[in-house]
Amino acid sequence: METFTNVFQYPYSVIKNVPFAMKGLWCDRYFHNGNPIVLELGCGKGEYTVGLGKLYPDINFIGVDIKGARMHKGAKEAFERGMPNVAFLRTNIEFIDRFFAPGEVQEIWLTFSDPQMKNVHKRLTSTFFMERYRRFLVDGGTIHLKTDSNFLFTYTRLMAEKNTLPVEVSTEDLYHDTPVAIEGSPLLDIRTYYESQWMERGLSIKYLRFRLPHDTALEESDVEIPLDDYRSYRRTKRSGLDTAR
Repeated sequence: METFTNVFQYPYSVIKNVPFAMKGLWCDRYFHNGNPIVLELGCGKGEYTVGLGKLYPDINFIGVDIKGARMHKGAKEAFERGMPNVAFLRTNIEFIDRFFAPGEVQEIWLTFSDPQMKNVHKRLTSTFFMERYRRFLVDGGTIHLKTDSNFLFTYTRLMAEKNTLPVEVSTEDLYHDTPVAIEGSPLLDIRTYYESQWMERGLSIKYLRFRLPHDTALEESDVEIPLDDYRSYRRTKRSGLDTAR
């Protein structure tokens, strides 16, 4: 990873002592263009970040994850392909606002994030994280959620409804109940390794796209949601509870 010029490694032990000099200057100092910046948070192996970069060469994509061993695959592919519009940032997402200036990012993708059913503050679609995203996302910027988790999809939809966030697309079965708004979209052609596995197991893929304005106070929904009876990566549910908020 240290040899890849498209990778920036700033775990908390580094960022707490060393300010990120490129904050607000990604387009000037790295991408060398004025194109929009889109983040994939929790990018895992980076397959989706690379896939988006191939589809949209006039948009800059940055995959973010703390696990360097996983991220290595996507970073290596983008580096070897010489993709100037793709970069990777290894850091804790809790500190993501330390790396981007207000209005520097146009969209965020959350692809198959851990549902974090027991801890709302670790859930990447919680109001806790939405407040952080607002610090660098343009006013009314787009959030995409793609997930196999009924819990995370339902929680995020209810969070958006509770705070009257504009929902543009919502489907509980992306490939068999495709909304008209994205029919024929090349986005439907990007499928990660785990996504393909889940589909083979008969799990439907859910998709939600909504906007995040800056001018409203955010509140958590108090609706109890049934927990998934499985967890991603073939792990069983660890909680003894049946529902969570």
